[in-house]
Amino acid sequence: MSDCLFCRIASGEIPSSRLYEDELCVAFHDIDPQAPEHFLVIPKEHIPSAGAITPENSAVVAHIFEVIARLTTGRGITSFRVVSNVGEQAGQSVQHLHFHVLSGRDMTWPPG
Repeated sequence: MSDCLFCRIASGEIPSSRLYEDELCVAFHDIDPQAPEHFLVIPKEHIPSAGAITPENSAVVAHIFEVIARLTTGRGITSFRVVSNVGEQAGQSVQHLHFHVLSGRDMTWPPG
């Protein structure tokens, strides 16, 4: 999708501070970190949000969680939060499925 910020990041059109990339997804540091460790993992395929996951595209989500496990282990992160916002009221500002991985500070509950 040509007007999607994360599609443009995934394609390399917009630079990012990449931590990981493969044929299905990209991981990069958040430009406005909310924790000492804060990165995003996005599918290269345009999926608008977690609310748009279907049997046809759900395998990429499992793959992304495998990547999150690999990245956190590799970075020595043993405690972290994974967040995916769906919709404007929930705080989704880019309409492309993405997972925030946050660590390095106490995470309060309930969030928000």
